Amino acid sequence: MIKRLAKCVREYKLPTILTLLFILGEAVIETLIPFITADLISNIKNGAEMSQIVKTGLLLVLMALLSLSFGGVAGFTCSKAAAGFSKNLRHDLFAKVQTYSFANIDKFSSSSLVTRMTTDVFNVQMSFMMLIRTAIRSPLLLIFSVVMAFVMGGKLAFTFIIVIPILGGGLLLVAKKAMPAFHAVFRKYDRLNESIEENVRAMRVVKGFSREEYEKEKFTAEAEKIRMDFTKAERIVALNTPLMQFCMYFNMVVILLVGSQIAINCGGDPFDVGQISAMLTYGTQILMSLMMLSMIFVMLTMSAESARRIYEVLCEESSLTNPENPLTEVVDGSVDFDAVSFKYAESAKRYSLSNIELHIPSGATVGIIGGTGSGKSSLVQLIPRLYDATEGSVRVGGHDVRSYDLDTLRGAVAMVLQKNLLFSGTIKENLRWGNESATDEELREACRLAQADEFVLSFPDGYDTKIEQGGTNVSGGQKQRLCIARALLKKPKILILDDSTSAVDTKTDALIREGFRSYIPDTTKIIIAQRIASVEKADIIIVMNNGTVDAVGNHEQLLATNEIYREVYEQQTNGGAQDGKE
Repeated sequence: MIKRLAKCVREYKLPTILTLLFILGEAVIETLIPFITADLISNIKNGAEMSQIVKTGLLLVLMALLSLSFGGVAGFTCSKAAAGFSKNLRHDLFAKVQTYSFANIDKFSSSSLVTRMTTDVFNVQMSFMMLIRTAIRSPLLLIFSVVMAFVMGGKLAFTFIIVIPILGGGLLLVAKKAMPAFHAVFRKYDRLNESIEENVRAMRVVKGFSREEYEKEKFTAEAEKIRMDFTKAERIVALNTPLMQFCMYFNMVVILLVGSQIAINCGGDPFDVGQISAMLTYGTQILMSLMMLSMIFVMLTMSAESARRIYEVLCEESSLTNPENPLTEVVDGSVDFDAVSFKYAESAKRYSLSNIELHIPSGATVGIIGGTGSGKSSLVQLIPRLYDATEGSVRVGGHDVRSYDLDTLRGAVAMVLQKNLLFSGTIKENLRWGNESATDEELREACRLAQADEFVLSFPDGYDTKIEQGGTNVSGGQKQRLCIARALLKKPKILILDDSTSAVDTKTDALIREGFRSYIPDTTKIIIAQRIASVEKADIIIVMNNGTVDAVGNHEQLLATNEIYREVYEQQTNGGAQDGKE
């Protein structure tokens, strides 16, 4: 895991290395200052001349300034390296998610992926910053201080040999107890973000049903769970401070009592006031280093779970991959389902599709109808290989979809979903998702065919009108027509409309279908609809029922032979007749 995350340092290796070098210089100087100070105290005690005292004092000032400079530069390079590391880490995470299939995204959930790219990356960034600065400085300062303590204090320095294991063991115990609480916190962060995401997306529904108070209570409950877990973890971590203070004061008492007694009994030889002062300074440095290490340990304990969650995303391989020698051309828009069965997860007990046999010629217009949950959307999602068939095979242009390069296959298939999505940007920018090089005239032609040109021109800025995030500043019908125009610009071999005209009136729906016949006559058009009027003129109509194909035929054949189709037709036409009488 560490090796994989370390690859994200990349172009920020130089500031990382410079940070380590400057921290090394700062630590060396800080451990030499007490040594020189002790020597100065001893020289003053022995009646040193003022010139020697001034010279040593200037040396100490110079060393302090140098240490300060090293620390300041290290802070700059450290912040640059840590911020760059997190930028690369977020980039790698986002790029990895782009390779995921829907099955991979379903495994993590979108809210969990957002948490991993934000909160978890921030935690790892803070740990990286502490590692290259404090985590290097503190051990170096600890080692140098222990060495200098033995040089200055001899056997008296053995007090550190007692204190360090006590403190280290205590810190390990604290971290071990705190880790489970931190594990629980991040799982609850996912649920909290999921609550926020769901609430924001469904804000109109929440307000429409006056459920604001309920949503606030639900959010507060999730936030309270996180607070309780963090409080539990912080209570455990808070034990670091009293443990550190105990070790520090114990060390000071031993040095003062034993050191003073040795100095008095021996008359300052071989141990005097200067050495006691240095020992106290080194003791403070040692224990402060240990304290900083404890803080780092706590931070690493927190971020270890974040790092693990990030590593899961980076190591997850898409369930859909290109073959070794993929096909890079789709010859035509023919579609064949050969004994296809499909379920969304291996652990699922029920198949969403069972034993599907279908053969659709290139250029045909195909209608699909069926009740909710009959498998209509599941069926068409196998064509551009958003999911792979669990059993059997799906062929496009005479070849198994798994033999194509994914970009080639999806470039030949355009899908317009019922839940259409527009991105923040202008209408032009959204339309050019279908064809980046499309001219303004081509954009207008596609919009005319999709019955979108008139309402677009009614906006003050026309095709340069800004679309808000999610397309919230256009109606559902307008959004659907813009998405259809976007798909038409792609000029695909296969066009799939998944109930994507549900928000437009029947007249507009008919005009859109007429535009398909004139603009993309050779494209295979697959139309999922709830209205019989949307599919009755199709070459082939497929009736789905409980994940199986109940019947295939044209409008007249199905009216005569299929009960489901006839029942839907009669409900819709009789309902329309009754409405007309009223």
